[in-house]
Amino acid sequence: MIEGILGKKIGMTHIYSEAGEMVPVTVVSAAQCFVVQKKTKERDGYEAVQIGIGEKKEKRANKAMKGHFKKAATPCLYNLAEVKGEKLDELKAGQALNCSEVFKAGDFVDVEGKSKGKGFMGSMRRHHFSGGAESHGSMHNRAPGSIGSSSDPSRVYKGMRMAGHMGSRNVTVQNLKVVAIRPEDNVLLIGGAVPGAINGLVLVKKAMKK
Repeated sequence: MIEGILGKKIGMTHIYSEAGEMVPVTVVSAAQCFVVQKKTKERDGYEAVQIGIGEKKEKRANKAMKGHFKKAATPCLYNLAEVKGEKLDELKAGQALNCSEVFKAGDFVDVEGKSKGKGFMGSMRRHHFSGGAESHGSMHNRAPGSIGSSSDPSRVYKGMRMAGHMGSRNVTVQNLKVVAIRPEDNVLLIGGAVPGAINGLVLVKKAMKK
């Protein structure tokens, strides 16, 4: 079976364990996730499965993608990803996936998504700088401080931590536990927070470091 699945972040809630402990969880829905294409060693040089999620109107797809989805007998989809796995011969193009076929309660997963965009932020918010003195007229309350030398090297080094665009980048949170699975709704309950906004796309894969 494949090692991951595409899903949509529904939001956060909490459930109670058998011991009565409250566990915060993120609800991820894998509804309408399809197998679109199978990659083989003979044709592609490696084995993987292309999966997709997020149905869209056919008129929003170009001619090439219309043919791609028609060959797989799936609706046109917004998001595609490739995942590896074992015993991929059991999967067929056009097959709808259920999260209970990929994961079980107690598994550890890595969740990849796009973090919320924060826009332009100062160095204190973006890089957690402490800032300057707040009193005695320092005039250096939220300034970033020195950014380079004078005569040598007479320039600012690349990668200097300064103010700029924050968020809206790919983030992976590792080793989150699958607390529960609801196969009838095709929903995963993952312990803790995952990247992205509500209704954002996430890729849930089996943990690499467990």
